[in-house]
Amino acid sequence: MKKIICVIGLLLFSINIQSQVLISLLLGDKLNSDGLEFGLETGFNFSQISNLESSSTLGTWNIGFYFDIRMKNQWSLYTGVLVKSNLGTNKLTETDLEMLNSTIYDEGGDYSQRMNYFLVPALVRYKFRNNMYAEAGPQFGLMYKAWVEYNADSGDREARIRESNKDDINSLDAGLTIGTGYILSKGTGITIGLKYYFGLVNVYKDINNTRNSSLFLKVNIPIGANKAKNKN
Repeated sequence: MKKIICVIGLLLFSINIQSQVLISLLLGDKLNSDGLEFGLETGFNFSQISNLESSSTLGTWNIGFYFDIRMKNQWSLYTGVLVKSNLGTNKLTETDLEMLNSTIYDEGGDYSQRMNYFLVPALVRYKFRNNMYAEAGPQFGLMYKAWVEYNADSGDREARIRESNKDDINSLDAGLTIGTGYILSKGTGITIGLKYYFGLVNVYKDINNTRNSSLFLKVNIPIGANKAKNKN
């Protein structure tokens, strides 16, 4: 019964987040003001899990929305939600697969650990006079799907098999993020940047020192900011 309630709650949360993204796109100018910038965050991230034999990064695309809440002078609070984001690692070795109790297939192929998260940063940001910025703070993650993926290509036949291991993984993740970037259009337009995340929580419930880490290459796109500014 508890599992059913959790699943229903997660579905409602997911639907609510996606609805907020759509509403935000339509009403972006209503969310922007002198003290608040709203927009979309998108980009790629390259992630790994520590204490596995594999050292290959998993590259994935992510998207979500952000709020840049202005505080005093050049300080602000940067938060939001990446509603489509993956963490994990690529090219798992046979040792890794045995440790994860995953199926090993006879035909050669590549294995990867993939996890879907809602990622929520809470970063303090300082904007310099030259339109650069630096930011740091915690980031929190809620895992809602996880699997080991097997991919094989034997020339005339391709195979992709997903084996769920969600129950072996902690649903909550937390860690520290640092980042930097540059704001285009004299500090009022699109932002390009990068940030690095280091997890402080074990990924796997029964395997110690397995921590998420990821390098995010991102673009922030203000929605309706110029329109809201013109109204003022």
